[in-house]
Amino acid sequence: MEIPNFVRVHEDGTIERLQGSPFVPPTLQNPTTNVSSKDVVISDKPPISARLYLPNGIQSQEDNLSSNNLKLPILVYFHGGGFFFESAFSQLHQNYFNTFLSVADILVVSVEYRLAPETPLPAAYHDCWEALKWVAAKADPWVLKHGDFDRVFVGGDSAGANIAHNIAMRAGAEALPGGVTVLGALVSHPYFLGSKRIGSETEESVCFRCWEWIQSCDDGGFDNPLINPLSSAAASLSGLGCRKVLVCTAEMDELRERGVWYYEAVKKSGWEGEVELYEVDGEDHVFHVNDPRTQNAHNMFKRFADFILH
Repeated sequence: MEIPNFVRVHEDGTIERLQGSPFVPPTLQNPTTNVSSKDVVISDKPPISARLYLPNGIQSQEDNLSSNNLKLPILVYFHGGGFFFESAFSQLHQNYFNTFLSVADILVVSVEYRLAPETPLPAAYHDCWEALKWVAAKADPWVLKHGDFDRVFVGGDSAGANIAHNIAMRAGAEALPGGVTVLGALVSHPYFLGSKRIGSETEESVCFRCWEWIQSCDDGGFDNPLINPLSSAAASLSGLGCRKVLVCTAEMDELRERGVWYYEAVKKSGWEGEVELYEVDGEDHVFHVNDPRTQNAHNMFKRFADFILH
């Protein structure tokens, strides 16, 4: 099996990923941004872990008795990569969060979920739900000391934005430990599909994405509610288990119209929360992750921060 430019499965069962950045260790007080990170194990069976981030030198104040006890919003984040590649421990996402948190005082829990094809979907969704439950259970000292459990958000880019949507839906149907609820969802450049093309989608791009999805999922189908939130089998978007949603799109992204389509559907669903659309002109899919140093990426981080902090 091969998904061109993404992943190749050899006859002996070995898997070769054709994209993805190298893994890097966490750092206490990044020398450029002063952001601290550490890795934690959420579960051994199944294997779920995460990289946690604290902004602006907060970790360096741990031994300072006069340090303030300001509580930070918690963003439980799911990385993109088509469900096949990338990692919470990758250089790409380490650079992303070190840059993002240099402009936003937010505690981030970046989840390392299991990838396809070794572990077909829907395992990734279950892993991310377990990670959110772990956060709500206040199992980690950083999360317990610095996290504001009245301001818990879920978010992600691309496939991770798809996961964020599905986790927000699940939060509307299932309770989290300790009465914790999800305040908002950050849905950035979401990876959604459907059996029918919308707008200017081309058959080639949709067929490729659909094939990618089928190879990821035990329960294939272009209108599986996990990938198509408006399919006839999907629960109503009015069941979103949060109070606000920010949908982000990019002008040059081939998935742009699916993001706008999702935004419009949430607006019309009868959901009682607030949904906003933020689009960046002249940019492509997950540009802010691929190069967080640009001015457009900086503006996007400011928009994220405004959504989460206010």
